[in-house]
Amino acid sequence: MTTRRVANLRGMTLVELLISLVLLTSAVGGALAFLEVQTRGFRAGSEYAEVVQNLRYAVQRLSQDLPTLGTNVIQRQPSLVYAGESAIAFFADYATNLEGDPSAVYYTPDAPTGQLSAPATAVPIPGTALAFPQAVHQAGPGIMSPAELLIYFFAPDLDGEAGDHILFRQVNGGAPEVIARDLRRVAGQPFFRYMAIRETPGSPVQLDSVPDNELPVVHSSPLHGVAADSAASARADSIRGVRVTARSVRAATGGQEVEIPVTRLIPFPNAGLQTLRTCGSEPILGTAFTATLQIVDGLPLIRLDWDAAVDETEGERDVVRYVLWKRNALEVVWGDPFRSLPAGEATYFTTDGDLESGQSYQFRLAAQDCTPTLSGAVESATVAIP
Repeated sequence: MTTRRVANLRGMTLVELLISLVLLTSAVGGALAFLEVQTRGFRAGSEYAEVVQNLRYAVQRLSQDLPTLGTNVIQRQPSLVYAGESAIAFFADYATNLEGDPSAVYYTPDAPTGQLSAPATAVPIPGTALAFPQAVHQAGPGIMSPAELLIYFFAPDLDGEAGDHILFRQVNGGAPEVIARDLRRVAGQPFFRYMAIRETPGSPVQLDSVPDNELPVVHSSPLHGVAADSAASARADSIRGVRVTARSVRAATGGQEVEIPVTRLIPFPNAGLQTLRTCGSEPILGTAFTATLQIVDGLPLIRLDWDAAVDETEGERDVVRYVLWKRNALEVVWGDPFRSLPAGEATYFTTDGDLESGQSYQFRLAAQDCTPTLSGAVESATVAIP
């Protein structure tokens, strides 16, 4: 007879089960708590990085643009025209759409029309009752100065928290561009504080801050370097830098705020300098300029022809390129140049197919030397497009 043993199949008691559940709950709770701490730390780091990046970008743009103040301004054109605690406006040949332009600071082929030369009409300074330029600055008859008007200003953020400001950048009369948000003043400090040359008889020239109660400093004379550009107006010509002070603030997790202050002194290395003419006199163009309508593959085309300038083949031999302007015959101002060609040929031609049926167009040509200085310009006859 066979005997079978039965295994002991006793399960967990209720007490053992409860103890296991308690231990498991404690382990899971600890893991979740650790995960929550890690998540809060990651979120706080991310929020801090956003505030740093916001402030860094604002300071970077100011440090990039403000030192161009005064670059390639023409004779009698002021450099700094408005210096206030929340806004600054100045002229600079900041950008060009002409490849190889030796005068502008940056080459920007897709720069918006009207942002590559001085404005033909006065542009209001946001937050003030002033507008600049107060005179028309032309490099030649009908040709605006290549130095455009740049404006940086802080304005209250109506959609933000109390005290929040937005930093804007504006070129001529174009739409203001948002540079940074969530910016606030540092207690007792303006956004912009200016450094000016101070001359005291018997003492060396010093650089000192302009008292806040003397702001804004305005170049009230329409022209630079004339008799009227003295006293209060001349104060703008003595400014050589600006100290930017702000703090970036952003709401963080748990109702807290992340805040980072910054102060940066930005010099104006071109302030007070005049464009030097190292190539000699204004270049002489001395050539005919024709615009001829052609029909190519059923489409209208205007061909522009001219010979080398007098000062390219003889005379000072300092012509480096030719600059072309185009306008609708109904327009008065030529606006920005639309094309340039390097010197080095006996004869020149180029074509323009960006034309509208029923419109009439006129073109203008000037030679440019290495200073860079433009020659007197010559205009083509008006060409009607069928």
